[in-house]
Amino acid sequence: MSTTPALTLVEDAAERPAGDAVPVLTESGAVLVAAQLAAELAEGASERDAQRRLPGAELDAVTASGLLAITVPSRFGGADLPAETVAEVFRILASGDPSLAQIPHSHFVYVNALRHQGTPAQQGFFFGEVLAGKRFGNAQSEVGSKHVRDIRTRLTRNGRGWLLNGVKGYSTGALFADWIPVLAHLDTLVDPGHGPLHVAWVERTAPGVTVVDDWDGLGQRTTASGTVTLDEVDVAEARIMPYHLTFEGPQTYGAFAQLLHAALDAGIARAAITEAAQFVTTKSRPYPDAGVDRAAEDPLVVHAFGQMELQVRAAEALVREAGRAVDRATALFEAGDLNEETAAQASLAVAAARAASTQASVDVASRLFEVAGTRSALASLNLDRHWRNARTHTLHDPAAWKVQHLGRYAVDGTLPPNHGQL
Repeated sequence: MSTTPALTLVEDAAERPAGDAVPVLTESGAVLVAAQLAAELAEGASERDAQRRLPGAELDAVTASGLLAITVPSRFGGADLPAETVAEVFRILASGDPSLAQIPHSHFVYVNALRHQGTPAQQGFFFGEVLAGKRFGNAQSEVGSKHVRDIRTRLTRNGRGWLLNGVKGYSTGALFADWIPVLAHLDTLVDPGHGPLHVAWVERTAPGVTVVDDWDGLGQRTTASGTVTLDEVDVAEARIMPYHLTFEGPQTYGAFAQLLHAALDAGIARAAITEAAQFVTTKSRPYPDAGVDRAAEDPLVVHAFGQMELQVRAAEALVREAGRAVDRATALFEAGDLNEETAAQASLAVAAARAASTQASVDVASRLFEVAGTRSALASLNLDRHWRNARTHTLHDPAAWKVQHLGRYAVDGTLPPNHGQL
């Protein structure tokens, strides 16, 4: 007997969201706006990290710029920009402030989910919300469960529709969101409490929804990746979207999500080498044995910078190639021609970018101190934030597994698994 629930989704005309529409950006426009915002974000990033001051006003500026709407499909009035451009926008923003850049990650992931699994009414409403400047958050992972894909949150029937109950952790973006997509099992008569996974869309201010800013990570300190508690939250059927169907065949959902993570790490690496160069050229003293007047002329320092630049450029190039691979696979998907092999090529390209950007961000953020010298270790300078950000964000899912899947494919052509982490 099938465990798929009988949801009767209302398909009446979607309400039009209130608020002013955000700009619809071109590819070049999005990159230019991201660069301008990144320069502004960089000015206060260290202070925000040191004081753990959440970037509410800064996030509002990013939202008002139109950057959070760049993946809304063109048939709904959006820019529909390719994944390669979206990744570049993330990389640039992360070079200015990686904590702020991470906040809208799930926003883009769930815009993408709507494209794949949303009904026409859901797409019309929620894409309209994005174009009106509304933000999506994240209530997906849970703390204390067996693993990242062990979900305990449940949707159960009541007389009005459904009730949502559960506790979510690592809820990046939820505190700043208008809508929180919640991953939950839908109760069925066949399998109570363990039915297929769905996404319940709830308003952050809805009764029973509590968002707590209890994130205390050593890095990415201002992402507000805290706890969301859902206590008897009413959810209408029209606000429930299947999630499990995403992986019933070849897909690019996981590759797209991982691509943005890789772009964030590449941005952290670029920020670290940029600030290291600024420090070495303005503050560092040369080592006496080098026989030079400036630390920036020390051949060992120059060589180290060359190695770091090579590593960062390689990561950036792999992110760009991964973006193109996702775009190729997405085009096949939309044409109905995506198969396991072509989907795997996108996942493997993203896995390579994820592994390289992980290594680059952690290594360069650490070597910053090697090239900059003793004075760079002063706590007041807060240069360690680059390493803390890299070390924290790269723990999102293990890069070693990306290498493992690449190795298996290289050895005997084994395709990577079909899930949201690839």
